[in-house]
Amino acid sequence: MNDTCDNPRTNPRAFDELMALRGGERPAPGEVTISGSDPLFVSPFRIGRTLADALAARAVAANDLWELRTGLRQQIGVDVRAAAATALGGEDMTLARDVAGAYRPIPVSPDVEHMASLTQPWRTADDRWFVPHFNLPHLERRVLDVLDCEATPASVEAAVRRWKADDLDEAIAAVDACGGVVRTTPEWLAHPQGAYLAARPVVEITKIGDSAPEPLPDGSEPLAGIRVLDLTRILAGPTTALGMAEHGADVLMVTAPHLPQVPPFVRDTSHGKRSAYLDFTQPDQAARLRELVADADVFIEGYRPHRMEAHGFGPSDLAAVRPGLVYVTVNCFGSGGPLGARAGWDQVAQAVTGVCDIQGQATKAGRPQLTPVFLCDFLTGYLGSFGAMLALARRAREGGTYRVQVSLCQSAMLVQRQGLISGFEGAAGRLDPEEFARYAVADDATAYGDLKSLGPVIRMSGTPPHWSRTTPRLGSSRPEWIPR
Repeated sequence: MNDTCDNPRTNPRAFDELMALRGGERPAPGEVTISGSDPLFVSPFRIGRTLADALAARAVAANDLWELRTGLRQQIGVDVRAAAATALGGEDMTLARDVAGAYRPIPVSPDVEHMASLTQPWRTADDRWFVPHFNLPHLERRVLDVLDCEATPASVEAAVRRWKADDLDEAIAAVDACGGVVRTTPEWLAHPQGAYLAARPVVEITKIGDSAPEPLPDGSEPLAGIRVLDLTRILAGPTTALGMAEHGADVLMVTAPHLPQVPPFVRDTSHGKRSAYLDFTQPDQAARLRELVADADVFIEGYRPHRMEAHGFGPSDLAAVRPGLVYVTVNCFGSGGPLGARAGWDQVAQAVTGVCDIQGQATKAGRPQLTPVFLCDFLTGYLGSFGAMLALARRAREGGTYRVQVSLCQSAMLVQRQGLISGFEGAAGRLDPEEFARYAVADDATAYGDLKSLGPVIRMSGTPPHWSRTTPRLGSSRPEWIPR
């Protein structure tokens, strides 16, 4: 493997960038060990190293909380290949036990296969490329109505070919559907949205209210006693909350029965959590959610921008309900800018920021290409839990109510800042069985059967991250907190 574009002045390590956001003294020499190297996937991006850097930074934030509790710090270790494999969530890194007692890979969901077959770069009438997004039935219907086509690759390809890229982009956005024009990295950085994000930190932490300092509750883990409301779906947001569960938080997933889900993604991002049903569009259930907020520490939401404010659950609303709350927002396009109100997905972020263009060129595909994994989703999730823990540490030291904002586009830009590699053509695309076994966690009798999954890959010498509860069925818990 040969490194390119690796001038440290222009391509600082993601870990260093995140430590600068953390502030204060850097971890002592030897506290953090990141071992191994890319590539695990057929991609020029440093997928494993960037994910490992983000996970190591998250572990440092957990270590900061541990030090606030005990005065002690721990040793941290992350393997680059194992970190890369976490981006296979919902696919190869979960096995199910068959009737003969053997654990075997779970076939990819037909719904996910259908979405992936359509959610690709397609050539437009002006010889550019556009990625329409087809996840979730109601959003797929909106895109198909704009394109006036059937839900098949050939029909979508022909329909996109009739549109100019920018016209299709505006038409998709006008009906609150999702998609994005494929841009090169320079084109993105010249775009007002790219320029806006380039001037912002990859994790934005803003103090939005005053409150007294809050010592961490008693407990034997960095986040023990911390209560987290997880109002997210699919991957990036649930991964944010999963990271907090792995460090000991009580995470309550809140969704409603009528909301569409992607079952394999639910399965693989729910470990260690509880799940309850509440529909915040119904007054009585919204009142119960506010009662939960009043006793919460962290509120994570991943809805379309401004939807929570429309229902009285925006940052300022909840700051009044619960001074000292850490409010985490996970979205596609970031905290503001001309596209900031748009919804989006991993593939859209890859398209607009230059990732698709680079992937296609590097693999000599002859067209833009998505990376082999949902890279932006998982990286964004790790950054979200990192930011939430930094805010909790600030709350413990100086008080305050905080908003944390992370986005898929910022994550795509962070990956590109790490430079590129070559020699990735024969990458395996998954861990070998021995590597997998070192991290595998068995979870029997779940709603999905007996599972064996890639477990937490962060190693911490005193409080190793783990899943303390079985993977839940949606709505299987009451909407209440476990007593501290």
